[in-house]
Amino acid sequence: MITLLARIFIKDRNDTTSPEVRQAYGVLCGAVGIVLNILLFIGKFFAGAISHSISITADAFNNLSDAGSSVISLIGFKMSGQKPDIDHPFGHGRIEYLSGLFVSIAILFMGFELVKSSVNKIIHPEPIEFSLLIVVILLVSIAVKFYMGFYNSRYGKKLDSATLKATATDSLSDTLATTVVLIATLFAHLTNINIDGYCGVAVGLFILYAGYNAAKETISPLLGQKADPEFVQSIEDLVLQHAEVLGIHDLIVHDYGPGRRMVSLHAEVPASGNILDLHDAIDNIEHELRSKLKCDAVIHMDPIMNDDPETIALKDKVSGLLHHIDAAITMHDFRIVKGPTHTNLIFDVVVPYDFHLNDNEIKLTIAKAVADIDTKYFTVIEVDKAYY
Repeated sequence: MITLLARIFIKDRNDTTSPEVRQAYGVLCGAVGIVLNILLFIGKFFAGAISHSISITADAFNNLSDAGSSVISLIGFKMSGQKPDIDHPFGHGRIEYLSGLFVSIAILFMGFELVKSSVNKIIHPEPIEFSLLIVVILLVSIAVKFYMGFYNSRYGKKLDSATLKATATDSLSDTLATTVVLIATLFAHLTNINIDGYCGVAVGLFILYAGYNAAKETISPLLGQKADPEFVQSIEDLVLQHAEVLGIHDLIVHDYGPGRRMVSLHAEVPASGNILDLHDAIDNIEHELRSKLKCDAVIHMDPIMNDDPETIALKDKVSGLLHHIDAAITMHDFRIVKGPTHTNLIFDVVVPYDFHLNDNEIKLTIAKAVADIDTKYFTVIEVDKAYY
């Protein structure tokens, strides 16, 4: 259904990197979610009323909260699609993460309320009425919720949307919840044993767990998570395909919401090259990153000596030492400065955040290893951390 509606209402629907297309998909998924959840609430509330089942009634109000979550998602996509302004020059894309967080909070709230009401049902049980109509309503609800989980998951991945992924988690949780409710209803009918309250607690706990995971996924980009490895690889591949660039480092991806990313990096270029030609090449790379990967880029040129035999030989030796210390250590910006009594080897090293040595220990370990090559070599080291 979503695919059909997208063909009718969304122009350029295949260009999912476009903020306008992302917004249109988000609004469409949110609107469909509102309609379906309201219909499910009406059906389940009716089934709960005639059966006196707390788990069915709670499941109905869970669907009503899902309709509210869909409203939040729709509003979030509309607001995040606003163009940059004087107060928000990087756009409003992070509102989408906030709307996903609000959906997660709604999931947690409903899980808590369901557990509370189910415990009360265990303490004060009531007989459950059974009818074929109730079973049909629950089966239809399971099918609809499974479909909603499917399309929200599909477009959440397609658009890389935290909000739609959270909504998909909620829908799949509801599928399980309604399945448990159906089992409890059938079990009570066949055995005359009322497990309605216990099933409600089990469903509530599962919903709480799903809400926790959804919240964690939406909070992470707000806190500044590392860049997507595939996106980083795409940047490296694009930049390094230009002959003027010998290597890159200090790559940072600044995420201002889906489709709104800024990139900064250092590009190593030959020190002997023509500065105007190199600057022109860097400008072209920045434009190419913007057109192909939909990101704004700022590139700093680092000149390196790639035609001095002594520098190249020393760089290879130091690289070998670093690899021997730990394969996770990499190096860049290597240069040498000679003096009358000693020679400084100046370079940066990149180490993981969870490296077993602190920065001073890393510097001392490398300095000792370099001094073993020749006592006249002194190291000037800057320790960096990778942002991806």
